[in-house]
Amino acid sequence: MTIVQSLRFTLAALAITGLAACTGNPSLHTSKEKEPMTTQKQQVVALLKAIETGDSAPVAVINPNKYIQHNLSAADGLAGFGALLQALPKGSAKANTVRVFQDGDLVFAHTEYNFFGPKIGFDIFRFEEGKIVEHWDNLQETPAKANPSGHTMVDGPVQSTDLDKTSANKALVKSFVEDILVNGRMDKLAGYYAGDHYVQHNPQIGDGLSGLGQALQAMAKAGITMKYDHIHRVLGEGNFVLVASEGNFAGKPSSFYDLFRVQDGKIAEHWDTIETIPARSEWKNANGKF
Repeated sequence: MTIVQSLRFTLAALAITGLAACTGNPSLHTSKEKEPMTTQKQQVVALLKAIETGDSAPVAVINPNKYIQHNLSAADGLAGFGALLQALPKGSAKANTVRVFQDGDLVFAHTEYNFFGPKIGFDIFRFEEGKIVEHWDNLQETPAKANPSGHTMVDGPVQSTDLDKTSANKALVKSFVEDILVNGRMDKLAGYYAGDHYVQHNPQIGDGLSGLGQALQAMAKAGITMKYDHIHRVLGEGNFVLVASEGNFAGKPSSFYDLFRVQDGKIAEHWDTIETIPARSEWKNANGKF
């Protein structure tokens, strides 16, 4: 066994040990028990599910020599991923990926977790030469109840359509975030929607522009501010577009992940997560949130 092979084996074993620890199941499935993965989206779904099941096979999609971690609670590399999983209470982990999309070498997923408590998360994975080499995510605690319109943070359509309109939809959503969320040009707000027909999954906001207006008024009355400063990434597949942004929420540096569904050139639906960015002194890696 070469030095490189030995390193791969050691790091993969550490991650797999962490997967087993978080499920409390020492008997892991072997790769022979699984059908071959046919797409990178399927590989991502299987990898996320392995957090729950302890299946070792999906971990092989990660390149242990290049894996860059942007979850600031985990140390860099595959070893950091394994150590984070080992810290989970045994049998506590759950992962249910609700929707997954791909834009070039980037796969982005929307998942229900029990990961140190119930959470909703967006994950972005970058592939290089068929292997995952980089990961970003944004997690928010799962609310105890549905939003004012009865929607959860993950329900709604899951399959993309209008694949030929991906570029146009990405441009539309990027303009919306720049105009409304970054620059506060509220006079342009109505132009992005088809009247009041807008489905909202934010746990604090009801459907339609009317629901958004009520929520903004309530936030202002409570002295809660929200400001987007910079868009870091815009990803899309057909009528679904994910925007990763940085800003400030309730006086704290925050990362905003917003998923939009576009219909007939208008924003029709919205899901999001907001996560506080910890102080640099608390980071477990030096790669930054974005």
